[in-house]
Amino acid sequence: MSTAIWVSDQADWKQLQPTGFKDEKALHDLVEEAPHLLPLSGAPQLAVVGREVALGTNYADLLAIEPSGRVVVIEIKLAYNAEARRAVVAQILAYAAYLHRLDPEELVRTILGRHLTQRGYESLVDAVVATAQDPSFDAAEFDRAFRDNLATGRFRLVLVLDSVPQELVQLVGYLGVVAPELTLDLVSVSAYDIEGTRALVPQRVDPERVDPASSPTKLKAAAGQFVDGGGAFEKWIREQPVGQAAVSVEVLTWARSLEQRGLARLKSFQSLDVTTLMIYPATHDGSLASAWKDRIYLYRSVFDKVAPGAIPRVEAAVAPNRFGQGTVVPNVNDEVMAALTAAYEMAAG
Repeated sequence: MSTAIWVSDQADWKQLQPTGFKDEKALHDLVEEAPHLLPLSGAPQLAVVGREVALGTNYADLLAIEPSGRVVVIEIKLAYNAEARRAVVAQILAYAAYLHRLDPEELVRTILGRHLTQRGYESLVDAVVATAQDPSFDAAEFDRAFRDNLATGRFRLVLVLDSVPQELVQLVGYLGVVAPELTLDLVSVSAYDIEGTRALVPQRVDPERVDPASSPTKLKAAAGQFVDGGGAFEKWIREQPVGQAAVSVEVLTWARSLEQRGLARLKSFQSLDVTTLMIYPATHDGSLASAWKDRIYLYRSVFDKVAPGAIPRVEAAVAPNRFGQGTVVPNVNDEVMAALTAAYEMAAG
């Protein structure tokens, strides 16, 4: 990924060179003061609740919280720092491992207590309310989600650099595939001086995602292949005993209606015994849902990225099942279909 800013002196166009940051503290201060400048997936409103927060034997640069109850760990590096390549990933994963299953009261009172007080907050709820200013915010639901996220290890990890090494891009892309409970954002922030005015260009770096189901190793193990469209899935349905694929027929009909509206792309994955229908948003390479036999699978990490606003409705529709990565929906009904339709509409903008 490269960024270019061009300016005209009326005679010619010239490309500006980034001025960079004096030191990591300068970039650190910027992110702390204006976290809304970070182009994070799902565009969450972050409430920064701590700087240099002790998590285990080291200190996280910034800790923030989303209105969804998800903890956000932010690490900031300049590209010249040797840690900006691989060490920073190990570092931020160590923080996530420390937070996983941490007692919520210990995090809030013991670890964040001093930080919250310094920022004028009495609690995490207070921090979110002051930042988000959302009249629909539900404190009880926030607390429930916060505890659930700690228990399940569902965090947002954000790496902010002035320039992103390709090695780091590849590593983050790989982690995005093998660690679906984590949302990883890789952000570059370039600084320019335009006639005495400081200009910033923040960009999210999206590594090329590889669907684990389509990797060569997976295909060999499953002895299967991807086929465009839903035709192979329909053929498999027709081969099933009468009455055993009724849900699959309903889901295929629904998926094709999304496809006709330009909201989805369909692929069939054929293995030895079963064909799975993958239902991708039209503009994203990760599927929100897939259909297999008589049920639907939902992929929370993709919802987090392309349709976060649809999550509450989907959670309500699939209850009492927990809406996590690979959620199984055995009871496909009109409420579930309507919630998923809204998600695909949201993903399409």
